[in-house]
Amino acid sequence: MPSNYRPGKLLSFPDPSPHALSIRAKALVFSDPRSMELLEQIDLLGPSDVSVLIQGESGTGKELVARHLHEQSGRTGPFVAVNCGAFSETLIEAELFGHEAGAFTGAQGARAGWFEAANGGTLFLDEIGDLPLAMQVKLLRVLQEREVVRLGSRKPVALDVRLVAATNVDLARAVASGHFRVDLFYRVNVAALVLPPLRERQGDIEPLACYFAGLYAQRIGVAEPKLALETVDALRHYTWPGNIRELENVIHFALLVSRGNVVRPDDLRFAGVAAPGASAESNLTPQQGLERALTRYLASQPEQAFEQIESALVHLAFRRNNSNQVRSAQALGVTRNVMRTLLKRHGLLEDGNIEDESGADRLLATTSGA
Repeated sequence: MPSNYRPGKLLSFPDPSPHALSIRAKALVFSDPRSMELLEQIDLLGPSDVSVLIQGESGTGKELVARHLHEQSGRTGPFVAVNCGAFSETLIEAELFGHEAGAFTGAQGARAGWFEAANGGTLFLDEIGDLPLAMQVKLLRVLQEREVVRLGSRKPVALDVRLVAATNVDLARAVASGHFRVDLFYRVNVAALVLPPLRERQGDIEPLACYFAGLYAQRIGVAEPKLALETVDALRHYTWPGNIRELENVIHFALLVSRGNVVRPDDLRFAGVAAPGASAESNLTPQQGLERALTRYLASQPEQAFEQIESALVHLAFRRNNSNQVRSAQALGVTRNVMRTLLKRHGLLEDGNIEDESGADRLLATTSGA
């Protein structure tokens, strides 16, 4: 029996066609329990002016969440979206803050920046983690003073802008590594929304697939197809490394090659692999398979997860390399000294169960700096 399951709240761009070549998600539904919880948080934060940081992988729908926050805010100004990674370091300041005529070579006229363009509304800074450190300092000052000074000017312009930022990296780790300013992190992270990847909200997969099936059926002028139950099962068991954008591509292709009014499993092409009838598992890369296994493991909320994962990795590498320290170190991409430390930590470095490396292995360890 085919499926055309369509529950849940849907978010989409008013006109998705300008985003056809973008990696962004063009639709987002809230049907899975995790998504419903997220929607409740969004609706609570929407009416406020609080700065929001949205964290999630590429293609999960961060901009759609930002647009919904703006729509809920009641602000009369525009929603302005800016990708911080789309401009060079020499242009990003002029793009954000504007410039006067003659401020730099090529600045023939005055121009307002994105902050001024969003006055009275919401400015969405996507991939804020890509901002250079020098620009982070200037952005922090604008947020603190709530005014902007164009390049080549000394006159401040007052701002009434709500900031919503997004990132696909762990900003807390970026702060720890010195790539993101801690004071800016606390300024943009007043409220945080974590958008789970599609593989962790399987209840959203079927309604999204049905939405895209209807969208592309209308575009190519065919009757809207239904999804076979086996097709839905295959979609749910795939890990979706490209998230919603990849799901859109898979459904679009399936409509082009399907026959009749039903999309069947052999119409699906995952991750560019053309294998009719192949299972979702067989289409996984080693990295995707690892991520899937770790996702299941972490979902069980184990105690001392990192220690257990590290122990399993060390034991497996040591066993596969016949208890040879040098080759185990090479397999894990670490030095021999680091490997010995790991072996001691996990109870594997004992005289009785370690074979002495051959002369060739000792020479290899010496020449490789292990």
